Amino acid sequence: MSMPDRVRSAPKKRQKTLEAQAKEAQRTIDELRARDALKTQFLSNVSHDLRTPLAAIITHAEVLREGMLGELNPKQRDSVSGIVSGGQQLIDMIDEILNYVRSASDQVNLVRTDFDITELVDQVRTLNEALAAKKHLTIERLSGDDLPSVYADRDKVKHVLANLIGNAIKFTPDGGRVWIDFSRRGRNGKELVVEVGDNGRGISRDHFELVFREFAQVDASASRAHHGTGLGLAIARNFVELHSGVIWVESELGKGSRFFFTLPLNPPRD
Repeated sequence: MSMPDRVRSAPKKRQKTLEAQAKEAQRTIDELRARDALKTQFLSNVSHDLRTPLAAIITHAEVLREGMLGELNPKQRDSVSGIVSGGQQLIDMIDEILNYVRSASDQVNLVRTDFDITELVDQVRTLNEALAAKKHLTIERLSGDDLPSVYADRDKVKHVLANLIGNAIKFTPDGGRVWIDFSRRGRNGKELVVEVGDNGRGISRDHFELVFREFAQVDASASRAHHGTGLGLAIARNFVELHSGVIWVESELGKGSRFFFTLPLNPPRD
């Protein structure tokens, strides 16, 4: 082959090489997507199959605890109460996995309504009062009485609040403090910033992004004090972003954490 022929054939060979690499990359992407879909379907199937027998266990334990099949002595009642409590924690974890599966497979739709965000915050506070009381914590709402209604999916916002407040209680030592505060930002103050803060152990700056990743645990050791699916904040971020909002954390080790997320205060104009 003459020199001119070799020069002309070189670009064709490079093009064929690039086309082969592109096809291989596409095959890899397709395979990863298929595996991800299988993982999501597996999580959904297992979660549904686990939830039914767990609900039955909790129901039977509650029947025993309430003395419907005969009175229990105090030690027996405490033991059965432990079964109910542990079973409910497992149900909550399964529900969290199901929420993740739905959000990961784009099965989540927003149902936006106007509602009072402070009323919702107070409801979530009430639901967490018993847990806070066990640790002698205070949960305060610092402001919000003069806020207009938000325009968002109430159930999704409740899920975000419940996760952030629950985490604040979990990671704050006995006698600590948890608070919820509000501020407004954006043009004409049309965006609401919700803050959930605590004076707990705090988070290292290196872990600010990690805490929002799926299945992530800042302390992943088997001996860690707090266990969970590692999905709560990932789901919260997804729900906030569905509202075109943002969620972030500010924290310092030993001085507590402050989680923030944004919501629209008024419906968008057409």
